[in-house]
Amino acid sequence: MELAFIPSPSRGVLHLGPIPLRGYAFCIIIGVFVAVWLGNRRWIARGGRPGTVADIAVWAVPFGLIGGRLYHVITDYQLYFSEGRDWVDAFKIWEGGLGIWGAIAFGAVGAWIGARRRGVPMPAYADAVAPGIALAQAIGRWGNWFNQELYGKATDLPWAVEITSTADGRVPGTYHPTFLYESLWCIGVALLVIWADRRFKLGHGRAFALYVAAYCAGRFWIEYMRVDDAHHILGLRLNNWTALFVFLLAVLYIVLSARMRPGREAVVEPGADTAAGDTGSAADKDAKDVKDSENDADAADDAEKSDASGATAAPEDPSGADEADAADDAKDAEGVTNGADSAKKG
Repeated sequence: MELAFIPSPSRGVLHLGPIPLRGYAFCIIIGVFVAVWLGNRRWIARGGRPGTVADIAVWAVPFGLIGGRLYHVITDYQLYFSEGRDWVDAFKIWEGGLGIWGAIAFGAVGAWIGARRRGVPMPAYADAVAPGIALAQAIGRWGNWFNQELYGKATDLPWAVEITSTADGRVPGTYHPTFLYESLWCIGVALLVIWADRRFKLGHGRAFALYVAAYCAGRFWIEYMRVDDAHHILGLRLNNWTALFVFLLAVLYIVLSARMRPGREAVVEPGADTAAGDTGSAADKDAKDVKDSENDADAADDAEKSDASGATAAPEDPSGADEADAADDAKDAEGVTNGADSAKKG
């Protein structure tokens, strides 16, 4: 007897009049906003300007969506170009089907274009947005729940997801919620990158490489649990091989980068410090003017005191001279007297 399970939505789209509101699209949009928000905070903390992350994301997000869709369509071409299928469905991105490998690869190209236009080093930007990308994936995976897709093997565990749809060969039942596993794993990856970045001061793209390596490690075992149709090579799903290959590249990059370019970038956005200085320049200038005024007043007081002391000391000199002259006259008189006495005695 099934005591508990995660129910699937009866439908993945709500209609607001003629406008369809799709759960899958909402998850993607919310994920993008979270990634930009967190990336902006991390970028500013690294010394960058506010708004730079969003400006570059304008290039990265569209490229990522196109790349993710292309990867999915190419690797699952039979869903769109086999007999009885409509190739127009390949453009219906709102129905699900984004390959993370293509999304990251093409998104990186878009980010590189945006970063180049802003004069920003791409590795530093990638480090800033890495945890946000992981959180965006965690949120985006719930779009698969709305579409009743990407589940694993049948199970009666309390956290099993109930599949009720029969579209595309689905068999109703309870299955491992691999979308949930990946969502939780991505949250853990985001926390890992944030912690490691603070602890080891990762730079030059190593925080992003850590995100890639950690995600691939989780994606490997999660992908192994899935039961949906996929291409297999030597007994493993294509995405398993992709995860393994990308994992090795990420680890290799971390090792080589740490040896060739240790530490973290001192400047991530040229002119950011100047802009920050301009923001507080008015207050600094006012404070400086007040301090200069105080110094001028002190100098004036010192000058007045010096003049006064000089004027007081001037009259003392004549009196001192008179006393000295009187003493000399007394000595002379005494000498004359003594001489006269001596003459009498002689």
